Amino acid sequence: MRSVRSAWSLAGLVAGLAGVAVSYAVAMAMSIRDSPVVAVAELVIRATPGAAAEGAIGVLGTWDKPVLVVVILVFLAGAFAWAGRLAARSWWAPVAVYLALATAGVVAVSMQPAASPLAFLPLTLGFVTWVVVLSLLADPLRRLDPAAGAADESTGGPDGVALATRRGFLLRAGAIAAVSVVVSGAGRVVGAGRRQVEETRRLLRLPGVTEPVLPRGVRAGVADITPWETPNDDFYRVHTAIVVPSIEPRNWRLRIHGLVDNPLEIGFDDLLARERTEAWVTLSCVSNRVGGDLIGNAWWSGVRVADLLAEAGVRPGADAVLQTSDDGWTCGTPLAALTDDRDALLAVAMNGEPLPIDHGFPVRMVVPGLYGYVSACKWLVDLEVTRFDDIEAYWVGKGWAEQAPVKIASRVDVPRSGSDVPGDAPVVFGGVAWEQHTGIEGVEIAVDGGPWQPCTLASVPSVDTWVQWSTSLSLDPGDHTVRVRATSKGGQVQTGVEQDVLPDGATGWHSVDFTVSEPDA
Repeated sequence: MRSVRSAWSLAGLVAGLAGVAVSYAVAMAMSIRDSPVVAVAELVIRATPGAAAEGAIGVLGTWDKPVLVVVILVFLAGAFAWAGRLAARSWWAPVAVYLALATAGVVAVSMQPAASPLAFLPLTLGFVTWVVVLSLLADPLRRLDPAAGAADESTGGPDGVALATRRGFLLRAGAIAAVSVVVSGAGRVVGAGRRQVEETRRLLRLPGVTEPVLPRGVRAGVADITPWETPNDDFYRVHTAIVVPSIEPRNWRLRIHGLVDNPLEIGFDDLLARERTEAWVTLSCVSNRVGGDLIGNAWWSGVRVADLLAEAGVRPGADAVLQTSDDGWTCGTPLAALTDDRDALLAVAMNGEPLPIDHGFPVRMVVPGLYGYVSACKWLVDLEVTRFDDIEAYWVGKGWAEQAPVKIASRVDVPRSGSDVPGDAPVVFGGVAWEQHTGIEGVEIAVDGGPWQPCTLASVPSVDTWVQWSTSLSLDPGDHTVRVRATSKGGQVQTGVEQDVLPDGATGWHSVDFTVSEPDA
């Protein structure tokens, strides 16, 4: 460190590389498709004209992509060193540099296929690391150079103080650099496990699992309505895991114990050897607000839980099963819901393919008619037959209801809220309604507080799925509000009383405001 200026450059470089290491480690650990640096590289590739890309390939061959990544890293190193020098003059200038770099990363990540909000977490943590580490390194440098900005000026002050401060800076920078290397390597190791499981899942073939065939008549024929079948990538995901478990099927074991005569422990191959059951089932989250989208419908394949519990021999007095995930999360499920005719499943496949890791691979629970927090345990490894009086599941301990059957609900998908609807034809309405394991008998809508009017229901294969509904009405031009309610096959009419999701699910009628335009002359 020959001058304070070179020290500021070093501080910026160490802070920048620490942020890159953190973002890389987080991306690897979470198995987000790729790190922000690689996302930027792929954006550059997509934006490069074909002729230029062909020229680069002709010169570099298969080294074109590694060279591009190196170029980006060299550019970043220069930007980081510059940010360090700017920090000698003001606190906001390096932050502006970091914001510009992070913005480029956000753009690149957002253009990745199926980018989710979680994909931006590595960038966020990397940005925070930049700011915090640079602040830590700037402190001793300001003591070395009170002027904080004299270019190439040697450190002043008593030689002993300057030497100690200089050593303190170098030790701090060295420690941060070492930690960055360790963090980056740890992320690579953790991520490797998930990548290996992803490869295992991709190659896995499940006997007896069939591709989903859409039942006849389930679509209402309304444009822009929520699809009756939910693709895996669009299916809602709610869990408490920071990094979801990655379990090799060969290592998976399920223990069934508690109030049973014959405790069982089965492996994945044992499970696959049993009789397979498949069904369309709609799952919904208790956190789904009125009109929300934390709900989806899929083709599930698996083994009936009732058969396994019968083999274990449930003892009299048991009324609950405590499910435990590989990450320690628990839920308490009514024993009756696992043993009645609803065919609760230990699911191994979703929409004809092995469960996605984020949806519980290799095995999860699917129970029609119950909210997920009391039934839908992902990465399932333990079933304890017990009594509700003797357990407290994860969310119950946080104030949620002990038992939570799905409540009757309905939603308007068409028209969209705030939309303009052409006034030269009747207005088309459509949406979905559900009360799993009970079924929907009818759906009605009311416009502008008027009378309830019946809608047409599409077909469903069972009472365990949602149903699409539709109708059309002629309306005058202007602003309108439509609300919807459903009636169950048990005769229950959906209540309009508004209740929050806590403690056992939201209630109320979903309403949508829209405008009918003047007809064309």
